[in-house]
Amino acid sequence: MADTTGPPTGNSTHTEAPSGIDNASPRKSSWKYIGPGIVVAATGVGAGDLVATLIAGSNFGYTLLWAAVVGCLVKISLAEAAGRWHLSTGRTLFDGWASLGRWTTWFFVVYVIVWGFVYGAAAMSSSALPLQALFPDVMDLEAWAVACGLVGLVFVWFNKYAVFEKVMTVLVGVMFVVTVYLAVRVTPHLGDAFAGLLPVLPDEKDSVLNTLGLIGGVGGTITLAAYGYWVNAKGWTNTGWMKVMRLDNRVAYVTTGVFVVAMLFVGAELLHSANVAIASGDKGLVQLSDILEAKYGTATAKFFLIGFFATSFTSLIGVWHGVSLMFADFVARYRGRGDASGAEVASGERERSWPFRAYLLWLTFPPIVLLFQGQPFRLIILYGVLGAAFLPFLAGTLLWLLNSSRTPGEWRNGPLSNAMLALAGLLFLVLCVKQIWDQPWSEFF
Repeated sequence: MADTTGPPTGNSTHTEAPSGIDNASPRKSSWKYIGPGIVVAATGVGAGDLVATLIAGSNFGYTLLWAAVVGCLVKISLAEAAGRWHLSTGRTLFDGWASLGRWTTWFFVVYVIVWGFVYGAAAMSSSALPLQALFPDVMDLEAWAVACGLVGLVFVWFNKYAVFEKVMTVLVGVMFVVTVYLAVRVTPHLGDAFAGLLPVLPDEKDSVLNTLGLIGGVGGTITLAAYGYWVNAKGWTNTGWMKVMRLDNRVAYVTTGVFVVAMLFVGAELLHSANVAIASGDKGLVQLSDILEAKYGTATAKFFLIGFFATSFTSLIGVWHGVSLMFADFVARYRGRGDASGAEVASGERERSWPFRAYLLWLTFPPIVLLFQGQPFRLIILYGVLGAAFLPFLAGTLLWLLNSSRTPGEWRNGPLSNAMLALAGLLFLVLCVKQIWDQPWSEFF
């Protein structure tokens, strides 16, 4: 979304591609280069995002359709800023954070340790739910969850970015077909849907916070920061790829928008009109499959469960790959080994490093304990607070980096980029304060 302009080829920050990497800058943006955007869209939109949108449609009909669209625009600005930092400076995002002071390193370390531990269990459970519903007599939920985690581990461990991207693209195709099919099947009222594009707040208690929550929840996770790493892993390491990256990023959030709008249609038509409520969290999608089976038959319900699995499993393997890549970059810089540059990521060395694989193991094996013993109360509170704080941290640091001398002048933020990042930072700060306020601190101590 940046309103900066620049030449179609690299500037002084141009980096040569490592051996074996085709990094010739394209003459113009082209659909054939699209890839990292598909990955970030698939990873960022998990089952929880679809449930939140489904519940918004169930509670308010089409009224908050505009909020889902705004959410996609906000995420476009964040991901574009992360990608622009990587391409314009030739440095990784963690290298930029480290230049702002040691506090960024400490925040990142605590965040990825606590967040990864809890998220690993949540991602495995989310992927297991549709499988257990599809094959109820094969294994129990915990066994399916362990199996999903191990499959994700093996897949990311032995495959590099190119294969990872292809598999993610196939799974996104499944998600797209399923969600669009459901949206068409419930026969949306297009007149009401277009009216929902007008920024109107529902006449309900806490409507402002509910609206902000929907805007902030449309695919907003650490994967927004991982986008720049996937851009580099694709082989894009200089400003010659800037136009391609921006097209790729827009495709990502148009795709995200399709998923979200489709689920809002389902919530508005299937649940709101019938005054049916579903549970929050991943189990709400299992409930939806039961409702679909009763209304449209077993085939539609099973088709939906396949899409539910694709949604959850793309988030699992996306985090397994993207956050492990970020962790490997952190360790390499902390130890003073390797070059904290996009070219180093593009070479594939990070994906073969022991820190990458160590974090993969951290995401997989310790969380298995949580699957069988439940999640520690205090740890869940810390997870919620750190998760809420990450996106304000990301928006604020990107504003800082992209308005400073750390970024080449022609690629710094313009007024539009600054406005969107400031809006994102304010939005996520409000949601962060609410999340912290809502925690049961009296029980924590």
